[in-house]
Amino acid sequence: MKKILIATHSKGKFPEIKKILKGLPFKIVNLDNVGINFEVEETGKTFKANAVLKARTYGKLTGFLTLAEDAGLEVDALNGAPGVYSARYCPGSDEDRYRLLLRNLKGIPAKERIARFKAVVAIFDPKSKKVRTCQGVLEGRITFEPKGEHGFGYDPVFYVPQLRKRTAGLTIEEKNKISHRGKAWRKTRKILELF
Repeated sequence: MKKILIATHSKGKFPEIKKILKGLPFKIVNLDNVGINFEVEETGKTFKANAVLKARTYGKLTGFLTLAEDAGLEVDALNGAPGVYSARYCPGSDEDRYRLLLRNLKGIPAKERIARFKAVVAIFDPKSKKVRTCQGVLEGRITFEPKGEHGFGYDPVFYVPQLRKRTAGLTIEEKNKISHRGKAWRKTRKILELF
């Protein structure tokens, strides 16, 4: 069975991605499974540039069909920040990062706390050296306080108006149906079905 490398060490992302790709005729592995313990430095200015950089680097290193994602949160009132720096917004934990976000939005009214999660997946085929990308977006707002037991990252403070829930209040199945990551990876799955 052919292997697909999902270029992540994330304990939160990998199960979500595996669920979306379930049933494809590939053995799905992550960086830990293949003994890669370093992170590619994300030097790109866009999610797409970072995803392509990671997919190419790990794909050339392993020879596996490699899928890499870059995703993050863009907040309009902060001129698109944290953006590509979402995971590096400040040192520490996910909670440290969303607490900083809430502090930076202090005094901003609810209607101006418009935000979106964006994800770009890059697919690198080491045989053809070709890269394809897929994007997904989830629009929402940043709340005033964290809430919810599920998810990771900024999920406790990201509110989805049409569901009247934070993404941290959704199960993996519910989240995958509407999330930026779910949308990007479903498009990716369609491409993988052609391999």
